[in-house]
Amino acid sequence: MESFELKAALRKETGKKSSKKIREQDIVPCVLYGGKENIHISVSESDFRGLIYTPAVFVVNLDIEGEKHQALMKETQFHPVTDKLLHADFYEISADKPVVVKIPVKITGSSIGVREGGKLVLENRRIAVKGLYKDIPNEIEINVTELGIGKTIRAGEITAKNFEIVSPKETRIVAVRSTRAAVAAEAATAENKAQAS
Repeated sequence: MESFELKAALRKETGKKSSKKIREQDIVPCVLYGGKENIHISVSESDFRGLIYTPAVFVVNLDIEGEKHQALMKETQFHPVTDKLLHADFYEISADKPVVVKIPVKITGSSIGVREGGKLVLENRRIAVKGLYKDIPNEIEINVTELGIGKTIRAGEITAKNFEIVSPKETRIVAVRSTRAAVAAEAATAENKAQAS
């Protein structure tokens, strides 16, 4: 997993009034969980851009007024109208403790089903995995070369090294669906065979 540097300040005051006040200054109230105690912090909204507007998952190196913490971003809350970031939760991690994260799926190969006129559909863009964060890749590659029309690859069929897939085994990840063009091609093939015999 990639890392992301983020500077934060300790919040001396908490609560709705305090949070509203700092949001007006384009600062986001946050909480760091998972350590000995919860730490209330604030981060400049502009510093989040490279962290949240991307499919990548990062180990966040949090610098809280000189004190270093490693964390994963767990929850974000946005304004329903303006999409402004209102709040973020971080979870503290350590090198020897397994974590569960959802990482992006990357499709590789050219599907047989697509070549036959089907449509490739990515049903889940992320998959849940568990392991030490140093062993978790930035993304998980799924080769669809052998995937025919009407076929699906599920979470239980994906192999992983040094980490575990924890999404339910029946979770559909990618499929090739039949299209009108594929149905027409099948019908034409069947008709040609019938005429030839």
